[in-house]
Amino acid sequence: MNLDLQPAPPPGVFRKLALGTWRAPRDPSAYGTLELRMERALAFLEDWRARTGQRLTVTHLVAKAAADALRLYPEANVLMRWGRPAHRVDVGVCVLVAQPESSGRADLTTATVPRADTLSLEDFARALESRVAQVRARKDAVIERGKRRSSLVPGFLMGLVLRLLSFVWFTLNVDLRWVGMPRDPFGSVVVTSLGSLGLERGFVAMAPYTRVPLVLAPGSVRRVPVVEAGALVPGWVMTLTCTWDARLLDVTLVARVLRHIGAVLEDPEGAWPPGEGRGSPGAVG
Repeated sequence: MNLDLQPAPPPGVFRKLALGTWRAPRDPSAYGTLELRMERALAFLEDWRARTGQRLTVTHLVAKAAADALRLYPEANVLMRWGRPAHRVDVGVCVLVAQPESSGRADLTTATVPRADTLSLEDFARALESRVAQVRARKDAVIERGKRRSSLVPGFLMGLVLRLLSFVWFTLNVDLRWVGMPRDPFGSVVVTSLGSLGLERGFVAMAPYTRVPLVLAPGSVRRVPVVEAGALVPGWVMTLTCTWDARLLDVTLVARVLRHIGAVLEDPEGAWPPGEGRGSPGAVG
């Protein structure tokens, strides 16, 4: 099997209406934003690097917090299969990575950490950094093979090929590793750092063939005036934008997931206290 799945409970009335209203993931995209204070997160990152020597970024925090949020709210860890939601057993996090090309351009590729909710922050960061280094160096044989094969597909057939691959991967739930394709390559949630590109915010489109219903895009951390005790003072803030599939996730559920991520970023030591395994998964908010 490609994925470990369990039957989902029968949908409610609104969910049945949503399933009947929209027929393709490109149609039901919904968007939201969250403005976060980042002073504690920046101090946490600085202290972490000083104590451990390990590279840790805002993207790591967002990705790990998202994995933990899906563990706390498993009803958000879903995909569309045979026209209805199916619950994922594992929580995988996919981070989009810029991959330099010999032409000087940069392409996007994926670095996915499976079962990310079971890892400590330290182990998650180490696993993600290893995957990022591997794909950037073009040492992931599966990804490179897939790119070479994709380059051979005529443009007018690409949509058909992607839909067919998605159908086999997720609807039929077939593990394609025997033909050199990865198992569950996109995970439960996608994180793409707009801040690394110098963007304050952006609304990222979902890729229908991935069957991922939740995309998170942290923007750049910027210094702006904020109100504290009735006075304007300088502060550090970040905009976290979210795109989700309204057929699978309702706004109240997405809000709970985002509030958890926001609470973790605004108080990371509360989620990952120093001295307690440096990152054992914790619940905040």
